[in-house]
Amino acid sequence: MSAKLPIASAPTDGSKVTVYWTDRDGQENESVAQYRSLDRLKATGGQWDDSDAGWWAYVDSDTQKRISPHSWAKAGGSDEDDE
Repeated sequence: MSAKLPIASAPTDGSKVTVYWTDRDGQENESVAQYRSLDRLKATGGQWDDSDAGWWAYVDSDTQKRISPHSWAKAGGSDEDDE
């Protein structure tokens, strides 16, 4: 497992990363999430505003939710071919 890093250092280019966040019940969660800027959201169509930009994760197989992660981890394993 990779070390947790501050969310401010996470990539915001639309790539998917593992993030850690606490829900309203105080439960710590680990999810694969993607940062979506307002421009990226508007490109998909629909009505979006500044409050919609941020980190998005699937909370079940059909539902995405905007979350507020506090940290993230670099991907490990064979998917890391950035070099």
